[in-house]
This record gives sequence, structure tokens and C-alpha cells, in this order.
Amino acid sequence: MRIGLIRHGLTDWNAAGRIQGQTDIPLNAEGRQQGERLGHRLLTEDYQWDYIITSGLSRAQETGEIISGLLDVPMLEPDARLKERGFGQIEGLTSDERITRWGMDWETLDLGQEQIIDIQTRALAFLEDLWAAYQDKNVLIVTHGAFLANLLSALFKDRYTERIGNLSLTILEKEQDDWSPLLYNCTRHLSLDAAKQSE
Repeated sequence: MRIGLIRHGLTDWNAAGRIQGQTDIPLNAEGRQQGERLGHRLLTEDYQWDYIITSGLSRAQETGEIISGLLDVPMLEPDARLKERGFGQIEGLTSDERITRWGMDWETLDLGQEQIIDIQTRALAFLEDLWAAYQDKNVLIVTHGAFLANLLSALFKDRYTERIGNLSLTILEKEQDDWSPLLYNCTRHLSLDAAKQSE
């Protein structure tokens, strides 16, 4: 089984540096273009995909729908366990606004954030259920940055710490017990497309 882990495309809150969490912010025009670029890349690669599943938040759902349309791959019902980490009171705020309101150590405060152990527990439970239902299939999963960072941390400890980019692609493969990374946080499709447009 292979899974392709995709972070949704850009939103206005991403561009402004605002934490989205579980606030349902839609893609912006650039985010939709990013989805198209990844879809076109996937059309040219040897990987074959059987299904797409998203968190159900509109920015992930629309990203999935764009890719589904280009690849002609069916979408499964959204799974709420793929939602972004809940960030409580800090959702919608920029870094400067968080520091102004709570100081430099705001991350150490209890501001209603979902605990790391809880997001990792739901992420690993999702993977177990996906493996049980589709272990002979390849599935694209469209989800969120902090969710992906915590899932990868749960699977691989401190091996991967790079920030997960918008419309990045990570591919994992599982044959028996362990997931093995084939590709990590790749945004080649975005830079290649930009290079072509500038020619």
C-alpha cells in the first residue's frame, strides 16, 4: 500500500501568517492553481492512485476535488480524523498578534490547543483503519500542515522536522508492519511550473 500525503493549497490566512487550525478557510486563487499543478504532475508519474480522501475542511476538500478531476480518481467520504490540529484561542492570529496578546512564551500556555498526543492518536488510528480497509490500494490523503507534522513525528520520531509546505507531497509505502518514506515534503511541481511561466 502506498499513501500520498498532501497538504492543502494556499489560503488567504496562510498568506497572512494566520493560524487556521480547524477554522474552515477556503483556498484562494493561488491555492487552486497549486492543486492543478500537483494534479498535472501526478498525471506524468508512474504512481497509480485508486482513491482520494480529505479532512472535509473546505481547503482540503477543494484541493482533493481538483486533483480528483484531473486524475479521474474517485473520492472517498471525508474523515474528520484528518482535520487540522485544533488551536483554540490562537486560531486566526498572526505571530505578532500572539506575542502581543500572550508574550513570547505563548506556546507554553493552555489556550485551548489540541494536545500533541491526541492529534497523533487520531492520526495513527486513521492509518490503521485505512490499512485494514485498503491495504491493496494506493490512496491520496489531503490534509493539513500541523496534522502531517505530528503524524510524521509519530511514525518517524525526529527524522523529519522540515516545515510541511502548501501542496507538498509525501509518499509512504507499507508492506508488513512499518511505513517507509519514498518521498518527503516535495514541492517540485510548484517550482517547475513557475520556471515554465517565466520562460
